[in-house]
Amino acid sequence: MQEFHTEKAQLIMTLRGQGIGDATVLSALESVPRELFVPPALRQHAYENASLPIALDQTISQPYVVARMTEALRLTGRERVLEIGCGSGYQAAVLTYLCRRVYSMERLKPLLVDAENRLRDLRISNISLRHGDGVKGWPEAAPFDRIILTCGSAKIPDILLQQLKIDGIMVAPEGTDSAQQLVVITRRESGFEREVLMPVTFVPLIEGC
Repeated sequence: MQEFHTEKAQLIMTLRGQGIGDATVLSALESVPRELFVPPALRQHAYENASLPIALDQTISQPYVVARMTEALRLTGRERVLEIGCGSGYQAAVLTYLCRRVYSMERLKPLLVDAENRLRDLRISNISLRHGDGVKGWPEAAPFDRIILTCGSAKIPDILLQQLKIDGIMVAPEGTDSAQQLVVITRRESGFEREVLMPVTFVPLIEGC
């Protein structure tokens, strides 16, 4: 929306200053109207570099974290990406600009319905949504080129790791609530390589629907 043009430009400048250098990621964040993914009462804060509350005690992630996680996926435009934790749909919307198809799961049905409506209104079509237990992943669509978790767990479920292709990349928060770290996991023929990016705080990954 035009009234957020200045705020959006300032956010992109801030992200560049924080080290986000991938022009395609910055372009995707610039293309997605974040104000549509936050509650109406908070829309004036949509382009602040901060996480914001949404319905059902969930959050929409800080733009810097979205950008850093997206950048870490190293997308080329050809990938099929599994997202665990659709939430408002914002991260999924960003991903749709950068990959072939997004498969996004959410255990809270009202959030998923709202996200589906937003994405439809934005005419985003390269996405499949599912109400389900993210711990189990999406086995019939696996393996995936990339997997992203927008909820944290003490230990990433093995079933999700097994849904990653060889040479595929997973980006996920791992650890307890007070000591989560964003990790990048690359699956190789010989096993899984891990890299720690930074400390983060995410809502927990909860089994069941």
